[in-house]
Amino acid sequence: MTEATKKLYEINSPVFAVAPMLDWTDRHCRAFHRVLSKNSLLYTEMVTTGALIHGDRDRHLNFSRQEQPVACQLGGSDPKVLAECAKMVEDWGYDEVNLNVGCPSDRVQSGKFGACLMLEPDLVAECIAAMKDVVSIPVTTKCRIGVDDQEPEEALNALADKVIAAGTDALWVHARKAWLKGLSPKENRDVPPLDYDLVYRLKQRLPDVFIGINGGVATLEETSAHLEKLDGVMMGRAAYQNPMLLAEVDRVVYGEDGTAITPVEAMDAYRGYIENELTAGTKLASITRHILGTYQGVPGARHFRRIMTVEANKVGAGIEVLEDALAAVSHHQSVALEAREQKEAALI
Repeated sequence: MTEATKKLYEINSPVFAVAPMLDWTDRHCRAFHRVLSKNSLLYTEMVTTGALIHGDRDRHLNFSRQEQPVACQLGGSDPKVLAECAKMVEDWGYDEVNLNVGCPSDRVQSGKFGACLMLEPDLVAECIAAMKDVVSIPVTTKCRIGVDDQEPEEALNALADKVIAAGTDALWVHARKAWLKGLSPKENRDVPPLDYDLVYRLKQRLPDVFIGINGGVATLEETSAHLEKLDGVMMGRAAYQNPMLLAEVDRVVYGEDGTAITPVEAMDAYRGYIENELTAGTKLASITRHILGTYQGVPGARHFRRIMTVEANKVGAGIEVLEDALAAVSHHQSVALEAREQKEAALI
């Protein structure tokens, strides 16, 4: 367990996390997010126990040490198998293992894990206890506030009490129901209404338990407001689509002095990672698809996205594509600055 891990779930020590997002928070994404914030807790995509037991473990678990602190989220419902996979996660060097009790996709429903487990709090507790028995890193739970026709307060409290008794080190709550029937996974991220107050009440009832919130958090102002009542905040799509939000996390959430890294500095810092991955045979688009939102709201952002989207996908694309995209941004920023200076001069 790293020093960073030991500090993760201390009460009165806020945690900001980037949510586990399928097809998004892969190792290339996490390496870029770590450039932007040294303190944020990063999560893998959900990895199923079946993929680890029967699949390519290297592909699913490999990560660079620069990503730490980083947590691996598991999907499964067999306590014995989850324990085996949790031990793999610890041996691979992760700082935390997290159990997914919130994903509503058809795949997890057919496997009877993810959000389905909201209906089986006793089984979830068995899973947590089994993992706790074999690892020394934190074992945490990420859940919804209920599924389908469950009464949210009753469902969340039942799940929380069971996993806390089983020893979970933290409970992350996506403050929406999941509808297993009638809504797609995408709709389940937006359609069910958020109920932050329910999570606040849970924390009031359990003041000595680490409770973090997820769902609809779009700004660091909202993050700070949640942290007045809770221990942690997990940001998902907003952090991915506008990654420069993460550049302010160390100052706003963790109280560190200093100026936030700029997009130019971030690209300079990430460049070495890109070059190393290209040398290892990784396709450019697989690495750089996660940086498309870096210049959001900046002159030239559209041109940056277009070049990186079109050119990075071509066979043999290399670091020169990034250089061209950055040059386009620089050019449009210069044009915008010149236009503004001319406008200001005309007003004098």
